[in-house]
Amino acid sequence: MQDDHAHHGHGHSHDHDHDHGHGHVHAPASFGLAFVVGISLNFGFVLLETAYGLIADSVALVADAGHNLADVLGLVLAWWATSLALKAPSARRTYGLKRSSILASLVNAVVLLVGVGGIAVEALRRLGEPSPVDGSIVMWVAAVGIAVNGFTAYLFMRGSKGDLNIRGAFLHLASDAVVSLGVVIAGLVIGHTGWLWLDPAVSLVIAAVIIIGTWSLLRESLDLALDAVPTRIDPAKVEAYLRALPGVADVHDLHIWAMSTTETALTAHLVRPGAGLDDAMLECTAEALAQKFGIAHATFQVEEGDGAECRLASPQVV
Repeated sequence: MQDDHAHHGHGHSHDHDHDHGHGHVHAPASFGLAFVVGISLNFGFVLLETAYGLIADSVALVADAGHNLADVLGLVLAWWATSLALKAPSARRTYGLKRSSILASLVNAVVLLVGVGGIAVEALRRLGEPSPVDGSIVMWVAAVGIAVNGFTAYLFMRGSKGDLNIRGAFLHLASDAVVSLGVVIAGLVIGHTGWLWLDPAVSLVIAAVIIIGTWSLLRESLDLALDAVPTRIDPAKVEAYLRALPGVADVHDLHIWAMSTTETALTAHLVRPGAGLDDAMLECTAEALAQKFGIAHATFQVEEGDGAECRLASPQVV
């Protein structure tokens, strides 16, 4: 096993370099400007929306300002987590602080869902006791919101597929733009009809939109925090690929988990009866896992017997 362990060190360093070359680790850093612009624009809009929401006595505007403030805090948290994820490993934190990006997206989702509860309670209270609303103020402030949220969402669009953290930022900002559009329509209708119940009704729609948009983020963040296989990877296909490798008779103790919202790790025992160690084959396998499945950190244990004596061979044993 000594030779195999030595190869693992070689295979890991090679694969880690490949990961750098393809920019997975550096992706968060490239969004530094987007975070600065997004946080600044959205915080300015929160102040504007809160002030005019109070002036117009609109629960929809104040509720939307609260949601936008949660988005600002979420953006700050996501930015902080991406910077922590770039820190070098230490003797105690051998993976560095990569998982902070997963925890950030989880906290982000929980904070948003808690905020939704407050919006819904206040909207239901106002639905029973409608108050006069200045529809024109509501409409114009929300129109600014469409521009601010739409532009900021655009800044995060290109990274929304490869990073749960960036996707969380993009989804919230994009949904905010749609929600602001709803508020504009409500302001327009209130101005022409005087339907005061429409303001809290729109608030309830806002709450529903946030829940729908945040639920998948919460579920996926929780999965990653519990070491589930990332949704973009089919573990059956990974196992089938490993079983098809030259000389491999069996694969067991296969684990695939997220080190961060952008990086994935794998460990596996490859049973190769009598085949011996093949550094070139293992290195090619690590490269292929990175190319085919986006698994950048692969570790293999090669067993030259039939694998039956391995205490981790049973699928029930972790």
